[in-house]
This record gives sequence, C-alpha cells and structure tokens, in this order.
Amino acid sequence: MTDQREKIRLAVEYIRKQTTAEYPVGIVLGTGLGGLVKEIEIDFALDYADIPYFPISTVETHHGKLIFGTLAGKKVVAMQGRFHFYEGYSMTQIVFPIRVMKQLGVRTLGITNACGGLNPGYRKGDIMLIDDHINMLGGNPLIGPNDQEIGPRFPDMCEPYSNRILGIAEKVALDNGIKVQRGVYVALPGPCLETRAEYRMLRALGADVVGMSTVPEVIAAVHQGTEVFGMSIITDECFPDCLAAVSIAEIIEVSNQAEPKMTTIFRNVVANL
Repeated sequence: MTDQREKIRLAVEYIRKQTTAEYPVGIVLGTGLGGLVKEIEIDFALDYADIPYFPISTVETHHGKLIFGTLAGKKVVAMQGRFHFYEGYSMTQIVFPIRVMKQLGVRTLGITNACGGLNPGYRKGDIMLIDDHINMLGGNPLIGPNDQEIGPRFPDMCEPYSNRILGIAEKVALDNGIKVQRGVYVALPGPCLETRAEYRMLRALGADVVGMSTVPEVIAAVHQGTEVFGMSIITDECFPDCLAAVSIAEIIEVSNQAEPKMTTIFRNVVANL
C-alpha cells in the first residue's frame, strides 16, 4: 500500500466512525460561495483539523468544515472551504479531500469558484458553466509515482467536465430564467491578480475566465473516474484596456450577490443527476 493510499485509508476510517452511509455527490465550495450549505439538510459536520492528514484552510472566507447531509434528495458531502497552491500546499495535499470523497461513495463532483472574466462578453455577476480548462499552475497532482489502485498513469482529459451534466445545467438555467455562460477556465497560482499583459495573453490562449483553483481537483477526479460538473461566478472584469483595481471584499460581495443563482442551478442539477 502506498503512503498516499494509507493516508486516505486513515482519513476515511476516522469519518466512518461518524457514518456508514454512502454519499454519491461531492461538492467543493469556492470563495464567497459557502451559502449553498444553507440548502443542505445537515446530518453532521467535521472540522478539517480533526480529520487525519486533511489540510487546514488558511483563507479567511473558507470555513474549513466537511459537511455531510442531503441536498435535493441526494446524500452529499460538501467541502466548506478548499485549499490553494498559493497557500503553500502541495498538489497532493490539495486533492487529498477528492481522494477521500471517492472512498465515501462520491461518483459525481460539483465544483465551484469565484473568478475574473476575460471574455469581453462576460460581466460581473455572470455565472459560467465550465466547459474546459487550461492548467497554468506550474504543477499537476499526478506528477510522481502512480498508484494503479487509484487511477491510470495516463488519464484521458478530452472531457474533464461532463457533457451530460452540462446539458442538465443548461436546461435548469433556461427553465429558471437564469442567464449562463459556457467557457474555458484558466488556473494560475496567484495569490496576486494578473497584470494587463497577462490578461491579454490568457485571452489570446482561449481562456474565458481566470482563477487560482479548481484544476487540480478536477484532474484528480478524472484520474479516479469521478464525473465532474464545474461552475464559476465572475466577480470582476479583467479587460486590459479599462482595468481597475479590485479588492477581495469586492470579489466576495459580488459572489454573495450572485450566489442565489448558482445555488438554484446547483440544487436542481443535483436533483436531476
């Protein structure tokens, strides 16, 4: 047994002292998006600090709890707070909870984030369904020895975000009168926001939005055979020719304002899985 698999086993063993239930849906909540937890009928919650080998959230808006309960009739396990490369965590640590979720029965992972809009057709407060991504983090959680018990050495990434679930999400948005975009997410390490020249480069590469998370978790999920659905809230407009400074407080404010739309889509997508 590899060291990673042993750590996963010990974390799962601790959680299984609290519950023997299977949780088919996993959720990762991004910056300013923890309000979805209010929609969950909570069975119990665990602090990250109490779970063996779990990292601890250091970002002030990430609460650091693993929530177990029911959403739209489905058993879910939700991360109220995630981990980022810029916090100093390794890629293996960042995706550790995704590995643990798999052992708790998670077959579908819903992942959210706050991001900056690069596409000139996007505006603050828009919701974007993630169709694809570009990894510019400078790392990959699959680098190093591969454990075949977890996933293949060379996982295919032609469809990292499930087209099946994207179709469900688009129908849900249409039925509820919610405008959504569909595009490409690019991840950079941060924690500083990008320069005007970098925004021009990223747009030229084909990215529609930019953020500092999500991609490692998605890579790990695909590696282990978990179906993925991703959704972003565009919190600021990264247009180089009219760029204005933005604060984390402004980003969180826009996230909070747009969150009800995201919650409606997310809840209904889960109901239709």
